[in-house]
Amino acid sequence: MRDSLARATAEAGKIRAIAVVGTALVESARRRHGTYPVVTAALGRAMMGAVLLAASMLKPPDRLTLRLLGDGPVGAVVADADAEGGVRGYVQNPQVALPIKDNGKLDVGRAVGRGNLVVSRSMGDAQPYTSTSPLVSGEVGEDIASYLLASEQIPSAVALGVLLRGSGTVKAAGGLLLQVLPGGEEFSQELETRIARLGPISSRAERASSADDLLRDLLEGFSDVRIADPEPLRMRCTCSRQRASRSLLLLGAAALGDLVADGEAELRCHFCSRTYRYDRTQLERLKAEAATVTGRQA
Repeated sequence: MRDSLARATAEAGKIRAIAVVGTALVESARRRHGTYPVVTAALGRAMMGAVLLAASMLKPPDRLTLRLLGDGPVGAVVADADAEGGVRGYVQNPQVALPIKDNGKLDVGRAVGRGNLVVSRSMGDAQPYTSTSPLVSGEVGEDIASYLLASEQIPSAVALGVLLRGSGTVKAAGGLLLQVLPGGEEFSQELETRIARLGPISSRAERASSADDLLRDLLEGFSDVRIADPEPLRMRCTCSRQRASRSLLLLGAAALGDLVADGEAELRCHFCSRTYRYDRTQLERLKAEAATVTGRQA
């Protein structure tokens, strides 16, 4: 099984479906951030959801950031994705433990809590476009479906899942986004029935060889089904030493002078945990650059 994204249409374009399998990617995020099981599930669902939204809304090189800002113990859950299957994510409080629900499932809704789902789209050099909708359950999939209906006026079904082993490692992760486009309203009930019949998406993702397998199961029997070749899904972080240096420059010459006195500084990327270290000489150069910029502005 390989991590992948696949897109499909059916019924002369009246139905749009996108599927993602991201097991290795979510396991990498779990290791990178040291998440406990319920947090792994929340972060993994957010990352799969961000990929689905980006694939349905964006064109390269645009990006989309999904933020779950609930009042639950995990704090903010953030996932960032592009239209080509690149994704990254992090969570504010990675080590949260909660009792299993009576049905034996992880209590992601309680971990995330109630608050807002915020979606920001960065399109070229334009200012990011941001829209907000209330979290309806904290389970992520339902929250994204509610957002799409409220903000995009698109009836959608979203299924997201992360299956863990007893050790807490990720056994499977995946997601489905199904949308009825104008003229296809007659298929809404049938699609809801099919998604319910599929069962847990994480179990389906465990058995799938790639994301297009999920779409074949879902769309079997519809007319004019067209499934594009699956695209690779990968961890893609946009951090760099250049960006880290720009962040330090924003501190200004005075604050950089304090860091020079300390003799060193380091910045760590929230998303990928990469660390950028600066010694005294490098900090002195940044301080001089900041002072030059300040002088020009004056």
